[in-house]
Amino acid sequence: MDNETKSFDAQALRARFNPDGSLLRRMQMCMLGMVSELDRVCRKYGIPYFLYGGTLLGAMRHDGFIPWDDDLDVGLLRRDYLRLMEVLPAELPEHIALQTNDTDPNYFYFFAKLRDRHSLLEEPSPYDRVFRERGVFIDIFPFERQRMWTHLLAEPLQAHTFRIFRTASNLDSAMRRIRAITWTNRHLTFPVLRSISRLTRGRTLTYDYGIPFHLVYDEEDIFPLTTHQFEGIQLSVPGNSHAMLTKQFGNYMQLPDLDKVEGGHIQNLVFY
Repeated sequence: MDNETKSFDAQALRARFNPDGSLLRRMQMCMLGMVSELDRVCRKYGIPYFLYGGTLLGAMRHDGFIPWDDDLDVGLLRRDYLRLMEVLPAELPEHIALQTNDTDPNYFYFFAKLRDRHSLLEEPSPYDRVFRERGVFIDIFPFERQRMWTHLLAEPLQAHTFRIFRTASNLDSAMRRIRAITWTNRHLTFPVLRSISRLTRGRTLTYDYGIPFHLVYDEEDIFPLTTHQFEGIQLSVPGNSHAMLTKQFGNYMQLPDLDKVEGGHIQNLVFY
């Protein structure tokens, strides 16, 4: 396929955006270490996961990170995500923390993170300043089949917590409200919406309830999974990555205007 032909100088891109020893490259290698551990655990327990989004684009176009990219995203079906959350705590090495609603009382996202405990990262958004773990991270997203209207209903219910945080005059009071809303959504509201979707045979595959995004994915593009090289190791990717990336990005092998790319300028990151 024409758009699978690489027409750029990979070494020149590395030299420009993420050369060895640069802060961005150190961050990428830290994320690579965490996803390697996740891959090991998933293989051990037979838990299917896949790279997606910009991480998948990087795998297919660059055989690793997009040179200016500073995140890494992994997806699983919800049932597999729940299994992974059960086994990860006992499997992770000491320097990697699992961050969820259960492990961090102020963490009000509905997806998990793996956090490096030997770093401190100040994110552009202010939300992380109340989290227990604040190191370099990778994101682990659950996906679920559902009725789209139930997902669209759920989005503002949790998104309200972000507005509370941003407008808070008293952060302690705001966090009490945020924790209460998050608990209610997690244990009451979202299970009801999930039951409605199950009873009405919702089949749209998108992010789990509480995640304020609703990109739709075709399950036949994802499964069966395969593997692809990512920074010298083999990681799990959708079986039809080409179709997934084309639907999301169009001609994904075409580089953007490099003069407009913003990346490789991480300032508030410390390794120790």
